[in-house]
Amino acid sequence: MNLIQAFTNEQLKEEVPVIRIGDTVRIHNKIVEGTKERIQLFEGTVIAKHGGGISETFTVRRVSYGVGVEKTFPLHSPNVAKVDVIRVAKVRRAKLYYLRDRVGKASKVKEKIV
Repeated sequence: MNLIQAFTNEQLKEEVPVIRIGDTVRIHNKIVEGTKERIQLFEGTVIAKHGGGISETFTVRRVSYGVGVEKTFPLHSPNVAKVDVIRVAKVRRAKLYYLRDRVGKASKVKEKIV
């Protein structure tokens, strides 16, 4: 058991971004196409967080060309280069799955005034 814990602790990132439910984030995701590597941006609202430790993930939702797109990113993945928090939101739930049914301005979340 200690070997497994040592291996997972080795894979964890030192600087983990502080991501909360409802935040609007911009994820810099590494994409490998053949021999080339590039960074693709994905911006949206964090609607869920799952797990802990090495298997911690977060789900981001955005509406692209009228179609809702959700992606789940592993927090400690080397493919997630950087996570920028753009807006901090005020929410009262742990999962924001109700945003899937909302359209337009109704799908916005209140911004937290700091």
